[in-house]
This record gives sequence, structure tokens and C-alpha cells, in this order.
Amino acid sequence: MSTSFEGLLNYQTLFFHKKPKYELFFNRKPPKFFPIQPSSSLQEIQNSPHSEQSSFPSIKSAKRVVLVRHGQSTWNEEGRIQGSSNFSVLTQKGETQAETSRQMLLNDTFDVCFASPLARSRRTAEIIWNTRKDEIVTDLELREIDLYSFQGLLKHQGKLKFGEAYLKWQKDAPNFNIDGHYPVRELWDRARNCWTKILNHQGKSVLVVAHNAVNQALISTAIGLGTEYFRILVQSNCGVTVLDFTPNAQGGSPHICLNRLNQTPYSPIATTSSDGRKSSKRIIFACHGSTHRGTEDNLGSTIDGPLDMLGIIQSQKTAELLLDLNVSLIICSTRAASMDTALTISKVQEAAEYLGADYVSRYVEMKQMQDLEVESILWKSKQGAIEDSQLQPGWLNGFDDGLVTEIWNRAGKVWKTLLEDLSNESEAEKNLVVVGHPAVHMALIGHSLNLTKEWMGSFHLDAGSISVVDFPDGPSGGGVVRCTNYTAHLGRWSMPVSR
Repeated sequence: MSTSFEGLLNYQTLFFHKKPKYELFFNRKPPKFFPIQPSSSLQEIQNSPHSEQSSFPSIKSAKRVVLVRHGQSTWNEEGRIQGSSNFSVLTQKGETQAETSRQMLLNDTFDVCFASPLARSRRTAEIIWNTRKDEIVTDLELREIDLYSFQGLLKHQGKLKFGEAYLKWQKDAPNFNIDGHYPVRELWDRARNCWTKILNHQGKSVLVVAHNAVNQALISTAIGLGTEYFRILVQSNCGVTVLDFTPNAQGGSPHICLNRLNQTPYSPIATTSSDGRKSSKRIIFACHGSTHRGTEDNLGSTIDGPLDMLGIIQSQKTAELLLDLNVSLIICSTRAASMDTALTISKVQEAAEYLGADYVSRYVEMKQMQDLEVESILWKSKQGAIEDSQLQPGWLNGFDDGLVTEIWNRAGKVWKTLLEDLSNESEAEKNLVVVGHPAVHMALIGHSLNLTKEWMGSFHLDAGSISVVDFPDGPSGGGVVRCTNYTAHLGRWSMPVSR
């Protein structure tokens, strides 16, 4: 394994001191950072326009990029602010998480692995890369966000030591500045530079192993989201995210699709926190499973096809996964496949006491919503069989703008209803499940991020998948996307993490 940054991988060049002594940390000057050209200063950023949209190099053939966050580190475990410091290493749990991610990606052929040079990320990359013979390329720009004087502090110490600045970091990170720098804005600029290197590499399948914040920046800059989306697209320890890049026929920046977000080594609904913030209200988007189709009905719309055998298995697996949650309400499309999936989830929920998942009986309210039905809209398209086109990232981009607008507007009505259902203050905790076609869920994810219809083709969902949106600040505070297109619960019937 080779790297052009070997000289940067020891503590002596990263910092003036070799080993942190936590009890003396506050008596020392802030540690020095990497010996590289510094990012834009506070004054430079204030005096220059900050473009959120990125222009990426053109590509000649399709490229898939798989992002992985490092496993749990010692400073993750301690609740210490890491930033781009290099004192933290993987815990035993972190090593196990990395091994699970290795198994998830075992059958994938990667042409290259890019990794952060920081120990926790580099070790995760080595575990996942395992016996592959190709090199791991360490890139300093993949390091975690530079947090300057914050680094090394326990979170409560940061609050005590920096007060208002720490509150700004928590509540308004894009506008947070410290030591003359805007860390989040600098990170977004750095992520754009990383994409140029990644896309210019000749490899068609690329693994990138890095960190929470920098992975968020990579995802956001790829699909054109600004710094206000920091902490909105969750990256769990060893979570796997897949982005697909398709050549643009007109040249220039490729078409980019977020194929899946944060496929974790553990259940995405097992925790109630989003990036450290507790969440008591949540929406789970469950795509119905595979359906029976007539020979002339590629959309499953002229004939209201029920679930086929694979679809039945997928619905049962989804119901089993959701058993860990007390589901309050299930809203589904009027289509047979959606109603069958919803009914399966409801039956398993109400059997929770007998299945040993709860101590008391559960009651699940069920509703049908006409606006969730989009198959009839898709059938108007002259683009051909959706069954084949769904396998490609960004398949909705090929549909007539008027039809996409219809789907988007229907989803907007649904989204408003969902927020109203979650806003009931008499219910301290509420888990709401929405069952429907992947197309309407892509639109709902877009609405959850306050995007426009043009972003619908930036997401991809498979039959039987789930996507999770948390509301740590309540429905009025906006959603945090915990995962999209999660399929690990489907076992042998799941869509591979990458192909």
C-alpha cells in the first residue's frame, strides 16, 4: 500500500506534542494542525462569493463511488470532539463494525480505495480492503473537519470553555467561526476538490473511507446541497453510502444519484438519536415489495397487481425490522401492493406482545391516502418499461416534466399531512410508517429536505427498501435523514449495497 503522504502520518508532524494528556489539555496552547496550505480564512470567505453548486469533471463511463465512515473510535466513545486530530484509534467495537462493512462489500470489485490518513479512518480502510492487491491512496483533503481550538474537548467542556461559540457550532454550524475560520464552509470547499480527484481517476468503482463530516460534505456537494445541510444526512460509524455518476451526453458535469445513504452494520431504527440529538418523532418510508404484472403492464398500474412471492417475503422482512419500533400510524397508497404491505406491518405490530417484542399490546391506526398513488401517473409516460428503467440510477430523469410535477405535487400534499400528524403535542413519541411506490417516496424525501422537484432524480429506491427521517427538533424543526434505500433487512433477497 502506497501513499504520497507517509510523512504526515506520525504524531510529530501532525502536532507539536506526541501524546495527549487529557487532564492537562486546557493548560496548553491549541494543537497545531496539518502542515498544509490553510483553508480560506474568515476574511477571505466573507469577501468572496460562496457557490453551493459544483461543476465536476466530465466522465466517459459510469462510475460508482462507495463512501464509508470509519468505525467507532476511542474519542467517539468518550464523547470528545475529534476534528482533524489524530490521537483517536478504533475501539474493539469499531474494528468489529469495520469487519461487518467488509462483509457487506465482500463481493464488490473496487478499482481503487481513497482514504483519510487519520489513524481511525486508515485502519477502517485496511480492514475493508483486506487482501485486495490494489493500493490504498491516502488523501489529506479527506481528513475530518478542522475544528481548531475545539479539538480534544469533551462536549460539555466545549460548552463551558467557549459558551456562545459552542452554541453557534451546535445550532448554526455553517456560520460558526473559530480562530478566524469557518470550518463547515472550508469543508465544503475541500469536498469539491476531493470530487475532482476521485472523478479524474480512471477507476469505475471507487471506495472512499473517511469521516462523518467530510462524508456529509461529499454527499451534499455531489448532489448540489449547500452548507445548511450539514448534520442533515446522517453518517453512522461504518455506514455505507453509494453515489452513482452517469456521463452527460452533452458533456460537462455528470448526472449524479444518491443510490443509498447510510447503510449501517446495525438496524437503522435501533437508536433514537440523530447525530447526537434525541428524536421522539420519526417517519419511515417503506417501499412496497415486488408485484405481479401483466404482460402489457410494465408499471403495475392498469392491473392493480398484488405482491408476488418475493414481495410477500419483502413485506414480512420489513414488518420484522419495524417490530423494534412502536408504530402509531401506517399510511398507505390505495394500490393492492401497498395495502398488503401495510397490513402485514400492522399484524406484526399488534402481535408484538406475543412475539416478545413488547410488554403490552400495540394498537396501530391505518389510513389510505389517494395522493400516495402515483403508478397511474407513471403509466402516462412514453418512456417504456419502468421495470427495467428502475434498475438505473436517476431513472425518473427520463420522464416528462409534467408527470414529474404531478408526482411532486401529490407528494407535497402527503408531506403536509404527515407533518400535521406528527405535530400532535399530546403524543410525546410517534413513529409513522408510509407505504407506497419508490417514486412517491423519492418525492417525499425531497420534500423532507425542502428541495424542489428537480432533485427527485437525485435519489434512488428499491422495492422493499426503507428510508428513515427523524425530527430531533420536532416536525417544525425540519427532518434529519437517517438512511435511504436501506435493504439489509431483506437478507438474501436484498439488493446488494453496490454492484
